[in-house]
This record gives sequence, C-alpha cells and structure tokens, in this order.
Amino acid sequence: MKTYTLYLREELAHAWQDKAIFTWLQTMPGEIFRDKEGRRTLRFEAAQRSYFLKYHQGVGWAEIVKNLLSLRLPIISARNEWQAVQFLQSHDLDTMTLAGYGEKGWNPAKRHSFVITDDLTDTMSLEYLGQQWRDRPPSFTSKYQLIQKLAHIAGTMHKNGMNHRDFYLCHFLLDKSFAETNIYQPTMPIYLIDLHRAQIRQKVPRRWQIKDLGSLYFSAYAVPLTQRDLFRFIKTYTQLPLREALTQQADLWQQVKQRADTLYAE
Repeated sequence: MKTYTLYLREELAHAWQDKAIFTWLQTMPGEIFRDKEGRRTLRFEAAQRSYFLKYHQGVGWAEIVKNLLSLRLPIISARNEWQAVQFLQSHDLDTMTLAGYGEKGWNPAKRHSFVITDDLTDTMSLEYLGQQWRDRPPSFTSKYQLIQKLAHIAGTMHKNGMNHRDFYLCHFLLDKSFAETNIYQPTMPIYLIDLHRAQIRQKVPRRWQIKDLGSLYFSAYAVPLTQRDLFRFIKTYTQLPLREALTQQADLWQQVKQRADTLYAE
C-alpha cells in the first residue's frame, strides 16, 4: 500500500509552501469541534476562505483490537472520507468539496492522515428543517421534491456500492434560504456530509443497506410524514413501480422498519 499521499488545492499549496504540512496541521489553531481518540476536527481560515480540517493521528493498537473484537471496522485514516467525497462527486451527488488530503505511514495504529474541505456556510440540517414542519408545513410540491431528492441520493449511493453508516437527517445540509421561503426546487443542492465511516464496495451488503435506510427512517420519526410519503420514497429509491417494490422487497422494508423501531426504543 502507498505510504505517502499529499494533495493541496492551489490556494492552500501556495499559502503553506514553506510548511511541513503534516506537522503544521497536527497542531494548527482554529475553532475546535473534536479533539479525542486520535482525531482532531476544526474550522480554520486560510487564503481568505473558511475550511474544515479532520486530522487523524493514529488510534493505537488497543483501539483497533477493541473495534475488531466488537466486530466493527476501526477508522484508522481520513482516506475513507476523501474517497467517499470523490465517490459521491463521481455520481453527481452533492457533498463537501475537497481542498486537501494526505496520508503517511505504513503502521495502521500510528498512521497520520487528514482531509480538508470547504466550509459549507449558511446551511442547516434536514433534521432541523423537519422539526420545523410541525409548526410550518411545506407545500405538497416542496415536500414531494425533498423526498424524491433524498430517495435519489440513497438509491444512487447504494446501487453503486457505498453505504454511509451514519445515515441520519442531521448529515444532510440544505441552504438556509429555504427556511425563509419554505419552497424547495429540485436544483437546490442537498449536501451529504460526515463520511468518515463510509464503506465502498462492488455491492452494498444487505445488512448495511438496512442499517442506512433504518437510520434515515428513524431520524425522520419527528417529521410529519404520511404513508404516501413513505411510498414515494420507496418508489424513487427502488426505481420500480410501487406495487412491485412493495411485493418483491417486502422483507427489506419490514427490516428497515424494525431497525428504525429498535433505534427509537434505544
């Protein structure tokens, strides 16, 4: 495996041309959102722009073994995130924009890596938006188009081999201007974020498909959705006539509901 990777977009490469990049980023000042378990997340400004940095500095063998014993794949690098961004972009799905990424070291317990993305300013999560709908319902058209958009994102992602593993409404961002108008147009981007646990394969295993869809459904429990809304999601997600989707994939949707109910009970 390649043990050294480094990419910086032109403006950052110019701003940091005299710096040892990994050393600089490891302690770079900024607005810190997380600094534990070998991962540091912060917002910073450079080249007159705002960015997000996620820096991984090795989780140690104890953490790796603990995850493996719990049958969980440990997150040992930022590579997951930048590859997931590239995957989504290659399938015309809106996500973060890469401004830099890098990785060094062959030892998985001590590997240093990072990903830098443009700051998605003036956005809000769909979780927040859905909660507002109780007091200020959207038009039928806006609600329908948002459901179509989410189903398209989920369907395209799963059909092409990626599962998210944190597939909740809070990880979809929409421009704040929508809150003022409450009118959604299909051309408005919905950004899928928080991709550090994403997995990419030839085909998404059934259990991970269920976990993603169940997580999304659970996170929408606070949103006033009708049975027809759920059917619209299923029809767009499967790209099948509704009757066919409900009969041929009855087990899938039953397990999705069970997954959502389990999360709610917890």
